[in-house]
Amino acid sequence: MAIAALITWLLTATGGFVLLGTWIAKGGARQPSSSHLPPPVLFGHFLLAAAGLVLWIIYLAVDTKAVAWVAFALLIPVALLGFFMLLRWLPVYRAGAAGEAQSEPAERHFPVMIVGGHGVLAVVTVVLVLLAALGVGS
Repeated sequence: MAIAALITWLLTATGGFVLLGTWIAKGGARQPSSSHLPPPVLFGHFLLAAAGLVLWIIYLAVDTKAVAWVAFALLIPVALLGFFMLLRWLPVYRAGAAGEAQSEPAERHFPVMIVGGHGVLAVVTVVLVLLAALGVGS
């Protein structure tokens, strides 16, 4: 279970890197006022997720349940920030799909499949981390 959580976490992180890279490349960091995603939320999401992943790797190395629970605890605000960003991104996606003329926020360029895959993998990761922390399948 713990290794499966690591795999899904790494896949989720890969999707997150693609989204973050797209946001930065399309000017989200240079012109944060044009983005619907507040930079502190976006970078907070990234940093907490990265810290949790590092802790999960440490947990796999030392097999200390307390570390697993701290990694899981970090996933809660990560998930909340991610859901907040999804809610802020949806109107941008809908406006782009409808062809409405408006300023071009960086997140308009997010690939829908990456956003969806990132979200689904994130949910699976949270569940697997919780199950592993509870000792299910060990």
